Formats: sequence, C-alpha cells, structure tokens
Amino acid sequence: MHKTNQEAKLFVNQLVNKLAGKRFKIVVCPPFVSLADVVELTRGTGISVGAQNCHFERSGAFTGEVSPAMLKAIGVEFVIIGHSERRKYFNETDEMINKKLKAAIKEGLRPILCVGETKEEREKGLTFCVVEMQIRQALYGLSRQEVQNLVIAYEPVWAIGTGIVAKPEQAQEAHAFIRKLLRELYDEELAESTPILYGGSIKPDNFFAIMAQPDVDGGLVGGASLDEQFVKLAGIVQTFVE
Repeated sequence: MHKTNQEAKLFVNQLVNKLAGKRFKIVVCPPFVSLADVVELTRGTGISVGAQNCHFERSGAFTGEVSPAMLKAIGVEFVIIGHSERRKYFNETDEMINKKLKAAIKEGLRPILCVGETKEEREKGLTFCVVEMQIRQALYGLSRQEVQNLVIAYEPVWAIGTGIVAKPEQAQEAHAFIRKLLRELYDEELAESTPILYGGSIKPDNFFAIMAQPDVDGGLVGGASLDEQFVKLAGIVQTFVE
C-alpha cells in the first residue's frame, strides 16, 4: 500500500526510461487504483503489470473486492496470490488461495503464488513441511496445463521487512525443494520451466549472491521496489542473462 496514483505514474515513467526493452521479465504491481494508468504507461515497453491480489469470484456481492475478470479487462497480466501479508492480516487460508489461483488461471492471468514459513516454523524445523503443504493445497485440482504459466515466490516470512535475509544457501535449499515438489506433482519439464522467485528484504547489496544460486530465477521485491534500488536490482539480474 504505497504511492498515490500520481506518484505511481511518475515512478513508472522513470522505470520505463531506464528498464524498457530488457531481455528478462520485469513486472510492476501497483495498488488497484493505479493499475489502469500503469498498464497504459508500460504498453509496448516489455514491462508487464500485475495486481497485488484478487477475489475468487468473477462478480457478485463482495463489496471492496476486485475480480480476475476486471483485472484482465484493463490489460493486467500477473496477479500476486497468497502473499504472506494477505495470509497474516486478512486471514487468507490455503483453501481460499486455491480458489483464487483457479479463478485467476481461468481468466488467463499469470499467478505469482507466494509461499513461505514463519520464524517459529523455521526454528521448529518445519520449513519444508509448511512450504509443501502450502503448495500442495494451493495447486489442488489444477492440471499441468493450468499451471504451465505459474510463477512461485518463496518468501520466508521471518525475512520480510525485518532486514534479515535468507543466506544464499538457505534460499537455494528452499527453491530446490520447491522444484523437486513440482517434479513430483507434475513433471521434469514443468519443474524446470516454472520461475521460482526469492522474496525477503532483497537489496542491491545482497541480491547478487542470491541470484547466483542455480534454482533462484528472480526476485519478488518489496520495499526496494519503491525507489532507485529497483533499477539497481534489475541491473543485477541483467548480469545473469548476458
């Protein structure tokens, strides 16, 4: 929940000037009120637009909610589903996240599914149990064809907004586990082609080491996406695609 519509437009204009035409995928996810304008500003630049959330119904008596169909109609391509803040503050369950995934996929949106454990769960050695349960329940009832455009973001909750960052080997361990699970649920090809992003206090001074891990395909950037740091992070990704 950052940036008024005017602030978002000014910032996205700066991003377009510096990041248009890159050979890797850049997605910006502003608040709902800015989505339509940002879609127009990024049209033809190679920068895609995502929403931060959606509802699981196409329409109905759900005051204050936004449906996948509404997002698709204005040109939104991605939608974040199951972000840790949605789970924590708005009590989103794995069942609800499953319904949102199905609704987003049905409308042709690319979901960015967020999974990750809390500090207490990691300390109890439950990281893999939690991540596996979240993924299995989120993807329940979805076919290989339906999840072929899925993006998964591993965001350890203990590293979000805390300044604590998962060590590169911790990120790799979790990402490799997720890829192995996708292999078991679907097949090798889907597991290898699914982008798995790391999210958790990413900054320019820690991102290179994380990006260097073989199963880390990119970042789900939080606070560092609000200013010039985002451009620096894109520059780090660029070094891995050249």
